[in-house]
Amino acid sequence: MLSLTLREQRRDTTRNLPINEVAEWLTAQLSGVFRSAVLETTEGGWQFTISPKGKVKLSTHKSSAPAPTKTHDKKKTSLLDESARPWLTALGLCDQSGRVRPSSADKHRQLERYLEILSHLVRECDWMPDSTIKIADMGCGKGYLTFGVWHLLNRTLGLRTEVTGVEARQDLVDKTNSIARSIRADTLKFIAGDIASVDLDKLDGLIALHACNTATDDAIARGVRMGAKLIVVSPCCHQELRPVLGKPELLAPLLAHGILEERFSEWLTDGLRALRMEEAGYATKVIEFVASEHTPRNLLIAGVRKERSTDVEHVEQKICALKEFFQLGAVASDKIVRVE
Repeated sequence: MLSLTLREQRRDTTRNLPINEVAEWLTAQLSGVFRSAVLETTEGGWQFTISPKGKVKLSTHKSSAPAPTKTHDKKKTSLLDESARPWLTALGLCDQSGRVRPSSADKHRQLERYLEILSHLVRECDWMPDSTIKIADMGCGKGYLTFGVWHLLNRTLGLRTEVTGVEARQDLVDKTNSIARSIRADTLKFIAGDIASVDLDKLDGLIALHACNTATDDAIARGVRMGAKLIVVSPCCHQELRPVLGKPELLAPLLAHGILEERFSEWLTDGLRALRMEEAGYATKVIEFVASEHTPRNLLIAGVRKERSTDVEHVEQKICALKEFFQLGAVASDKIVRVE
């Protein structure tokens, strides 16, 4: 096949023609559509022209075309390189040859994007290579992100890091610990417990991917209390505010629609979380970490503890104003308080 790109002022069109149809197509183009054409090859070049009076001219010149490259595609760089294959395969994201399984493509893409963002956040923390960093992944499930964080910090960024995955289901804890031992990840372990009460040492970082409903608030609050320099959460299942959300007169026509009320409740929930983290002394950002077609739960709230003091009273005023406007009482995000 020959791939053709037809460029016009407002659009480009791509066509793929079988080789045996190219001559007929080219003849048609030069019989009325175009009056000139240039062909460049590695062996030579030719210019075809038809004058306004119909006179045809074909001139030849030396080749100016560069030699073709041996490969067609630029190799994509990835934080999940060849050294990640053993645990990616063990977790079922890749097959034995290292190819991403089609059924796991979205999960693999989420993981890569999450690690890309995390790599930038880690640099903001200014952790020293000669210190031991302790990270906890709360509600880690099958451990995709837990293994990814361990791989990123230890192998890619060269930071001495102990990573602990916390998961309530003992069968998943046993399986992930077995995989960690099989790849000799001595600084990676999984323990059974829940986000709010699991026994942990002082943490430098806390992450939680898709902790359901108010479990996200538990994770943030736990990270603040334990003095974590970095907190990264991706909320899921926003069920708390919608049943108690007041409908201010100005917004009532919008909130009368169920889908808008649901989405607004999610935005308000995560907005209050971000404000509470800011009040607790974190430089906070809310971003979309992967496109919505890969997962609808694609919001990420990240905070890095800052050295300068926060105007706590000013942030609290914003929170109180929002809660009063939407007629909210006590909410789960209130448990996120500044710890000196």
